Amino acid sequence: MNLKYFIFLLICISSFAQNSEFPTAKVDSIVNRIQLPVFPAYQINVAKLGAKGDSVTNNKVVFDKAMALCKKNNGGTIIVPKGIYKINGPIHFVSNVNLKIEKGAKIKFSDNPQDYLPMVLTSWEGTMLYNYSPLIYAYQCHNIAITGEGTIDGEGGKTWKTFKAKEGKGKDLSREMNHNNVALKDRKFGEGYFLRPQMIQFFKCKNILVENVRIENSPFWCLHLLKSESITVRGVSYKSLNYNNDGIDPEYAKDVLIENVTFDNGDDNVAIKAGRDHEGRANSATPSENIVIRNCNFKGLHGVVLGSEMSAGIQNVYVENCKTVGYLKRGIYIKTNADRGGFIKNIFVRNIQLDEVEDCLYMTANYHGEGHGYQSDISNIHFSNITCNKASESGIVIQGFPEKKIRNISLKNIEIKSAKNAISNENAENVLMTDVFIGKRATVPSAAK
Repeated sequence: MNLKYFIFLLICISSFAQNSEFPTAKVDSIVNRIQLPVFPAYQINVAKLGAKGDSVTNNKVVFDKAMALCKKNNGGTIIVPKGIYKINGPIHFVSNVNLKIEKGAKIKFSDNPQDYLPMVLTSWEGTMLYNYSPLIYAYQCHNIAITGEGTIDGEGGKTWKTFKAKEGKGKDLSREMNHNNVALKDRKFGEGYFLRPQMIQFFKCKNILVENVRIENSPFWCLHLLKSESITVRGVSYKSLNYNNDGIDPEYAKDVLIENVTFDNGDDNVAIKAGRDHEGRANSATPSENIVIRNCNFKGLHGVVLGSEMSAGIQNVYVENCKTVGYLKRGIYIKTNADRGGFIKNIFVRNIQLDEVEDCLYMTANYHGEGHGYQSDISNIHFSNITCNKASESGIVIQGFPEKKIRNISLKNIEIKSAKNAISNENAENVLMTDVFIGKRATVPSAAK
C-alpha cells in the first residue's frame, strides 16, 4: 500500500472514531434554546362555566367557550378539575393557552366521526390533506401546553378501530395525489375515506409543552408534532394499544426534547418522520432535526424509529439513557426505501438497556423492498453502550444498496447476550466496531490435547 494513502486512511479512521463520540455539548445547546411557553395570569375552571364531569354530558360547548374566553384575554389557563368530561368533538387551541387537566380528571372524546367535521388541514402518513379534525388540534399557535396529572381518552377502540380495514381506498388515493403533485385544495378526504384522525396534533406551532398527562386509547397516532418547533414533552405516560398508536411523531419538527416518558403503545414509541415521497422531497428545507430523546421507558412495537416517511430528511437526533419495561419488536429502527429519497444522518444513540426484542439494532434502506429511483442517504450513525438480553432474530442488521451504501456506522460497547443471527451487514462501508459482543463472550482459547 502507498505510504501516503495509508497515512491518509489512518487519519480518516481516527477522525471518524473521534466524531462518533456522543456530542453532549450539542445536546445541551438544543435543550437550552427550547423555550417553554409562558401564559397570562387569567384562569378559567370549566366546572364553573357549567361543565359536568359525569362521563355522560356533552361538554363541547363549555370547552369551546373556555377557549374563546382565553382568546379574549390574550390567553390563560383552562383548568379541568376532577371528573370525567365527555366531549363530542375536537378541542381547537388558540395561542397562549395551557389546558391543565388536574389529577383525577379525564377528558373523554366521542368516537362519532361526524363530530370531527368540518375537515381541517392536516397530514396523514406523510401527505398533506384535508381530513377529520384531530381530537386536540392547534394550527399556527404559539405558547401552548397540555399539563396536569389527568388523562386524555381518545375512545379509539370501537368505531375508529373499524376504519383500519376500510382505509385502503383513502390511503392509496392520498399517495397518488402526493406523487402527482395534486393541488392541496383538492385533497379532501373525511367522510367515506376512513382515514383516522390523530389524537393530538400541533401543526405549525412554536413553544409547546406536554407534561405529566396520561394518554389512552387513541384512534391513530397519539401526539403528532407537525411542522412545529421548540417543543418539550416530559413526564407523559401512555396506554394506547390500538392500530397505529405511535406515541410521539415529530414530523418536519425542529428543536424537540422528549424526556422521562413512559410508553405503552400498540405501535412505535417515538417515530421521527419528515414527509412522504414527492411531497417530502419538495420540503427538503425543513427536515426533522435537533431532537433529543432521553430517560424514557419503552414498551410497544419499536422503541425509536427514524422513517419510513422521511423524504425531507432527518438529522441530528440524540437518544440516551433509555430502557425497556417490556417486549419490543425492534429497539432502534432506521428504515427507508427507494421511493423516499432524502437522508438520515448524524444519529447518536447511547446507554440503552433492552430486554427481549426481535431485532436489536436495525438499519435498512430497502424497507418492504419498495420503490425505485429515490434511494436515501444513510450516514454517520453512532451506537454506544447498548445492552440487550435476547434478540429472537437478529442482533444487528445493516442493509444498504450496492450503488448507495450505508456509510460511517460506529458500534461501540454493544453486548447482546443471545441472538438467533448475530450480524447481517450488506452494502455498507466504513463500519467501525469496538467491543461488540453477540452471544457468549469468547475467553482464552483452550490448548490442543
